[in-house]
Amino acid sequence: MSYGKLRRCTSFTLKPFFQGTLSVTIRGTLIASCLWTALVISAPAPADELPSEFSAGATAPIFTAQAGAWDAKIRERGWILQDDGGWKLWYTGYDPDQSPVTMKLGYATSPDGIHWKRSEKNPLVSEYWVEDMMVVKHEGLYYMFSEGFEDQAQLMESADGVTWTRRGTLDVRLKNGQPIPPGPYGTPTAYFENDCWYLFYERRDEGVWLATSTDMKVWTNVSDTPVIGRGPDAFDRHMLAMNQVQKVGDRYVAVLHGTGDEKKPRRWVPYLAESSDLRNWRKATSPLRPTEENRSSGMLLRDGNSWRFYTTHDRIDVYFPR
Repeated sequence: MSYGKLRRCTSFTLKPFFQGTLSVTIRGTLIASCLWTALVISAPAPADELPSEFSAGATAPIFTAQAGAWDAKIRERGWILQDDGGWKLWYTGYDPDQSPVTMKLGYATSPDGIHWKRSEKNPLVSEYWVEDMMVVKHEGLYYMFSEGFEDQAQLMESADGVTWTRRGTLDVRLKNGQPIPPGPYGTPTAYFENDCWYLFYERRDEGVWLATSTDMKVWTNVSDTPVIGRGPDAFDRHMLAMNQVQKVGDRYVAVLHGTGDEKKPRRWVPYLAESSDLRNWRKATSPLRPTEENRSSGMLLRDGNSWRFYTTHDRIDVYFPR
């Protein structure tokens, strides 16, 4: 398996910036500039403004589950990538009437990111559990970080985004090099920069941890406490997870989702956080969508000179700048 040139991860700090106009408030501060499609994650975003509000781009979802099919239900984070002149979507589908229930990998393509066609090869993966995925295209290969069975983060690799090989469960270590305690660790979100891989993950949605690696074989926590914790705002005071991170000018912006509901069924909302060093984060004080919508697993994508915001659980919705 080739991971390109890999060197020791080093710490760095980027100077803060506050330019342009933006009404997303981060603890009393405005973040500016823009986000890019983030999916070729090693490339920085162009420096233009991020919209302050998004409105629904359609009265109905743009991609839904298929009754009676292997993907009769769609679950958790899917991933959209602008690639090879088109749009690609990976998602988790399952049939609740199947026993045992297994989360499988689906794939669809689109010329415009709105109208989607399922692959005839679906499900791409059915022999092992694939859920809550994200994809990094790096040096010509596709790397998928996802949850395996019992919320164990795993790595998969593909040359074409269609045929996938499982590389195994991610080996995440405490800061002292010992394995992290047993239990779930999921919603893996990866970022590559300066020959270093960054892995954000959650444990029971109680916080977001950060580990780094130079070879994608062993990941070591930068801290054994979360780099992003719950609260203090009501919309994420009970649970949260990170869905996407990307370069924004000379800063980083993450899309998270959270809930303040202690009992099921919980309502989730997407929101932003920003950082200058990937380690210290400031969360927005208001979500991108209202709690009543119960939308989650979001991502911000650049489309030419405009922005789109997608949510991917338990259907795909798109929102455009208001």
